[in-house]
Amino acid sequence: MDSRDDGLNLDDNDRLPWLETADGYEVEESGSPLKVAFMVVAGLVLLAAIVGGIYWIQRGPNSGANGTGELIAAPKGSYKEKPADAGGKSFEGEGDSAFAASEGQKTGAILAPAPPEPVAVPKPAAAAPAAPAKTDSAPANAVMVQLGAFGDSAKAETAWSALNKRFGFLAGMNRKIAEANVEGGRTVFRLQAITANSSEAQQLCAKLKAAGENCLIVR
Repeated sequence: MDSRDDGLNLDDNDRLPWLETADGYEVEESGSPLKVAFMVVAGLVLLAAIVGGIYWIQRGPNSGANGTGELIAAPKGSYKEKPADAGGKSFEGEGDSAFAASEGQKTGAILAPAPPEPVAVPKPAAAAPAAPAKTDSAPANAVMVQLGAFGDSAKAETAWSALNKRFGFLAGMNRKIAEANVEGGRTVFRLQAITANSSEAQQLCAKLKAAGENCLIVR
């Protein structure tokens, strides 16, 4: 054995076994083409057998319908007939109207009764406004509040009615239309409200003036 450290000692007969070459082993040759073809054919046969078995199981004698496939003939006669005992709950007015109407016949059925005609309720008559009080005479101790002078008594009456509508405090008071002659020979009709005393006359005249009317206290 060479004890030198400067080499691999490849010529030494006592070398390690894993450093030996593989010259003494035989290499197995690849399969022949005939063997390969046989294996392919066997695989296809096995695959076909598996697929056929699955198909046979699915299409077995109990897996499908056993009918003949013939059409069912319709019975002769009318296809719509009323049963002898219809059954179910019956309601008032129920009859053969539905069947008659389905065949195009006119029936006297009424869906709903006609509503009753509305009864006219008379409106209450409106209360007539109270007529303004009137008089052509006044008590001896009365005090007059003159509201205006007019060419005739009819205009004085109209003016009194208008004032009563405008001012509620005149309602229920008496009035006096006094005829008088003025300068020039003219005749006028003076419209006057009758009050009980001077204090009442002053209050009435003050209210009228506050509303824009003219008035004059006459004793």
